[in-house]
Amino acid sequence: MEIKSGANGRYDVVIPAKRCYSLGVNTDVVRVEVFGVFPTDQHTLAIFIGNQEKSFVIHVEPSVGRAIAMSMRGEHNERPLTHELIGFIFNAFDIKVERIVVNALRSNTYFARIILKAQNEVHSKMIEIDARPSDCIVLATQAKAPIFVSQDVWEETEDRTEELEKIRQALREKKGHPPGPLFGEDIA
Repeated sequence: MEIKSGANGRYDVVIPAKRCYSLGVNTDVVRVEVFGVFPTDQHTLAIFIGNQEKSFVIHVEPSVGRAIAMSMRGEHNERPLTHELIGFIFNAFDIKVERIVVNALRSNTYFARIILKAQNEVHSKMIEIDARPSDCIVLATQAKAPIFVSQDVWEETEDRTEELEKIRQALREKKGHPPGPLFGEDIA
């Protein structure tokens, strides 16, 4: 176990080889990654998030889903869109996305926090901001920052691993797609 001093007297506790970590937000969290972005018949995109144990879905607007898919593939628009612009601004001011935490689920709506660190020759500051999980995920994938889900949200979400495996298998059969993050055909 490793304890790191955090901002405002909070401490980060990292337990190697475990799936739960305790962050300065005073909650247990599970580390996850984005497994894929797929179109749905609800005019949204499904973002499959999880780890080896379980995966779940967050539905997002098509433009944000495409931004997540593009950032995961390392692609950029000819002209920067909003999330890319925010990333450029963060870089210009030495602001780093430390991590994001999907921290609540109420009435089928997910909530998240983005933890930013600004460090330059003048000051060092950590800030935690409430934001839509979809926006947090785009910024985290662009910055290659870790994504966490609170233990409460993790336990409340339905395991959609079987559905994800069916989609993966169908794409492999159709395209001979290699393992890794997958994206539906309609995702730019």
